Amino acid sequence: MKATRRESTRNRHQRVRRRVQGTAERPRLAVFRSNHHIYAQVIDDERQHTLAAASTVEPALKQAVASGATCEASVAVGKLLAERALAQGVTLVVFDRGGKLFHGRVRALADAAREAGLEF
Repeated sequence: MKATRRESTRNRHQRVRRRVQGTAERPRLAVFRSNHHIYAQVIDDERQHTLAAASTVEPALKQAVASGATCEASVAVGKLLAERALAQGVTLVVFDRGGKLFHGRVRALADAAREAGLEF
């Protein structure tokens, strides 16, 4: 039987997470994309601690963008997350796309984070 889209995403995410591990020196930049919003966190998996986070549900970003489901919103989240991570002293990260394909909103967030100073 063919896997549903949700099952395929879950399988891809599990496959990626076997290899992608965040450390104190190089934390994991985890992205979650829903139909209406996008969320990103910089996570140290060894300590199970979130170092920085940003999403389109924050009041400041909600007012700045018309919809949380656009590439423009993803760019804003990527820039904000990079600023917060750099303030914590994080420059190197490993990218976790959350089982989603690397295009559209996920790619826009990654490109904006790279432009703002994160390296991955």
